[in-house]
Amino acid sequence: MSEEEAEKMLLDLKEKAELMVDLAYSSLIYNNKELAEEVYELEEHIDKLNDELQKLAIEDAKKGELNLNEALAIIKLATSTEMIADAARDIADVQLREIELHPILKESLLETDEIFLRVTISPNSILKNKKLGELHLASETGMWVIAIKRGDKWIYDPGKDVCLKENDVVFVKGNKEGKEHFLALAEGREKEL
Repeated sequence: MSEEEAEKMLLDLKEKAELMVDLAYSSLIYNNKELAEEVYELEEHIDKLNDELQKLAIEDAKKGELNLNEALAIIKLATSTEMIADAARDIADVQLREIELHPILKESLLETDEIFLRVTISPNSILKNKKLGELHLASETGMWVIAIKRGDKWIYDPGKDVCLKENDVVFVKGNKEGKEHFLALAEGREKEL
């Protein structure tokens, strides 16, 4: 495993763990089981990726391609990311087991100005087949795309050249005021930004 490959795998783990935390909290705030289920799906993927990365680090250390300190650093970073993912899963578990949140905790979660949505791009959406850079979603709707799930593939922190496709599951963050406008655009109910 090259240094570049290790860095790429660690970055993938980190980005997935961050997304899991957002999804887990959002599942509680919005009482949304779909978001909690996404957390569980991602956690299984992180488990596999973590195991693969640790095995590669050990194999490379045995071959002399990594020194022991480099291999240990990779293993420690992967383990830390796994712990974050497990914590996000535990948060999502509250939603899936339908545990009632303490009223004070629920109130503090609801006071946030930022919301998180999971939306599928419909065949009728004007967002379909457009690059994020040409849409200016953050300025037009107050929402920005933080991840896209396209089939089994995840695109994290997509850049301006990423094109939205029909049936993409888009994860967006933003202010509450932009929610309805963004949903209407993604679902094809509105045809103008």
